[in-house]
Amino acid sequence: MKSLGKLLAVIGALALSLPALAQGAAAPVPNKGDTAWMIVATLLVVMMAAPGLGLFYGGMVRAKNMLSVLMQTLVIFCLLGVLWAVYGYSVAFTEGNAFFGGFSKMFLAGVTPDTTAATFSKGVVIPEFIYVSFQLTFAAITPALIIGGIAERAKFSAVLAFMVLWFTFSYLPIAHMVWYWAGPDAYTSAAAAEKANATAGFLFQKGALDFAGGTVVHINAGIAALVGAIMIGKRVGFGREHMAPHSLTMTMIGGSLLWVGWFGFNVGSNLEANGAATLAFVTTLLATCAATVSWTVVEWTLKGKPSMLGAVSGAIAGLVVITPACGFVGPMGAIIMGFIAGALCYWGVNGLKRLLGVDDSLDVFGVHCIGGIAGALLTGVFASPKLGGTGVYDYVANKVGDYDMASQMISQCWGVGTSLVWSAAVSFVAFKLVDVVIGLRIDEEGERQGLDTASHGEAAYHG
Repeated sequence: MKSLGKLLAVIGALALSLPALAQGAAAPVPNKGDTAWMIVATLLVVMMAAPGLGLFYGGMVRAKNMLSVLMQTLVIFCLLGVLWAVYGYSVAFTEGNAFFGGFSKMFLAGVTPDTTAATFSKGVVIPEFIYVSFQLTFAAITPALIIGGIAERAKFSAVLAFMVLWFTFSYLPIAHMVWYWAGPDAYTSAAAAEKANATAGFLFQKGALDFAGGTVVHINAGIAALVGAIMIGKRVGFGREHMAPHSLTMTMIGGSLLWVGWFGFNVGSNLEANGAATLAFVTTLLATCAATVSWTVVEWTLKGKPSMLGAVSGAIAGLVVITPACGFVGPMGAIIMGFIAGALCYWGVNGLKRLLGVDDSLDVFGVHCIGGIAGALLTGVFASPKLGGTGVYDYVANKVGDYDMASQMISQCWGVGTSLVWSAAVSFVAFKLVDVVIGLRIDEEGERQGLDTASHGEAAYHG
C-alpha cells in the first residue's frame, strides 16, 4: 500500500508539472548574458553614428562644413530612429510578402518587456525590445553613410527629405528581403522548413548570406551615394581648388570609434553571447588589421608615401568587407579578405573614381559599395568548411549542411545584384523627387560661404 501511495504521488507530481513543462517549451526565457551583451552591442552601434561617423566624415570636409556633417549624421540618426518605431520595424521584420513586411507592429504594437525575438539557435530568444533597438541602430546609421557622397553642397532640408524616402523604400525592403525569416524553431521538418521559407524575405529564400549587412548596409548605401553624387553634381571649384580634409586628427578619432563600434555591429548580429560571437569578433579584428596593412603598402608603393587618411580608409574597407562574412568565415579567410579589400578599395577611391569622373566627396562608393560587393561575393568562397568557414547550418537536420560553393556564389550574386538595382532605382527617383520639390543643392554663395554658416548659422571653429 505504501508503494502504491508513493507511485500515485509521483504520478500526481508529474501530472502537475506537465503544463509547466509545456509552457516552458513554448516560451523560452531570455538568457541574461545574451540580453546584457545585446544592450552593450546596441550602445556600441549608437556610438558609431554619434560621434563616430560624424567625426570621421567631418574631418574629411573643409572646416567651413564641419558642423553641417555633424548635424546631418546626428539628425538623420534620430529622425529615422523615430520612424523605425512608428513603421520601420514592422515593415522590415514582420511577415508580409517577399519584399515588404506588414503593419501589425506599427507604433510597436504588441511589443512588451515580455515579448521575445528569435536568435539563430533553437529554443534561444532575446527580449524583443532590445532586438528592436539593435535593428534601429542599423536602420538609422545606414542612410547616414550616404551623405558622404553629397557632402559640402546639399541642402539640409533636401537631405532629410531624401533620407525619409530612401529609408522607407530602399532600406526597409532590402532588410526584409535579406534578414526576415520565421526563426530556427519553425524548422522542425522538411515540410515545415518549406512552409517557413515561403514566408521569408526574397533574398533569404535565394540563400544569400549576409551576417551583418554587406548588402543591407554597405552596397545599399554605397550605390545610393554614387547616384546622389552624379545627380547633385560636383562641388563648386572641384578639380580646380584645394579641397583637402581639414582635420585628419578628427577623421582618425572618428574612424577608431567606428572600428570599436563595429564590434557591436558585427558581433551583436549573432544575437547571442556564445562561441559564434567570438568568431565574428576575431574575424572582424583580423580583416581590419589586414586591410589597413594592405592599403598602406599599396599607397606607399604607388605614391611614395603612406598617408594617415589612407590607413584609416583601409581600416574602414576591412570592416566593410568582413561585415557580411564575419560569422561564416574563419580567421585566415578574414585576413585574405582584408588584404583584398585594402587593395581593391584603394583602386575604388583612386582609379575607379577617376574613371567615373564623379565627385563622391568622401568616397562612399569606392569603400562601402566596392568593399560591400567584394565582401558579399567572398563570403560565398570563404564560408566553405574546406577553407576554414562554418558552412551553412541545416536547421532540419540540426547540423552543418553540405556546402556547394557554386550554388552559394549564385545566391550571393542574387544579393549583390538585387541590392544594387533596387537601391539605385529608389535613389534616382527619391533624389529626383526631392530636387523637383525642394531642390538638392544650396546656392553657390552659400556653398562658398560654407554650410555651417549658410544652413545652421554656426561655426565649428573661431579665431
